[in-house]
Amino acid sequence: MNKNKTLSIVISFVFIFAIVIVFFGPSKDDVIMVDAEPSQNVEIRDGIQYVTIDARGGYSPRMSVAEANIPTKLVVRTNGTYDCSVALVINSIGYRQMLQPTGEEIIDLGVPESGALQGLCSMGMYNFTVNFISSR
Repeated sequence: MNKNKTLSIVISFVFIFAIVIVFFGPSKDDVIMVDAEPSQNVEIRDGIQYVTIDARGGYSPRMSVAEANIPTKLVVRTNGTYDCSVALVINSIGYRQMLQPTGEEIIDLGVPESGALQGLCSMGMYNFTVNFISSR
């Protein structure tokens, strides 16, 4: 085989490999980050922790970190939301509700233990996770 043909085959394999990585490799949303600090959308007021999620064209932020073992409420805000983000499902607590297109839904999560709580739209297209971490 001549050098040009070998070079063409090598370049083709590199090109195909690059395309596979670009289209099928992990996205920045797939990377799980472990963070011991609460997220910017988490605050404690009067002994109750509030985790705020925006629902419109998906959920934002998609990953939150909150303190475990304290009373917690999830606040889901909508603002002109007419996509499947309004059909919120949180299987671990048996929550399934159609949210108002504009407003706030406050969901009492009780006192979550360490672990992850996942919410998603009824179609499974959009999701979010709240990681509860014990600092003690």
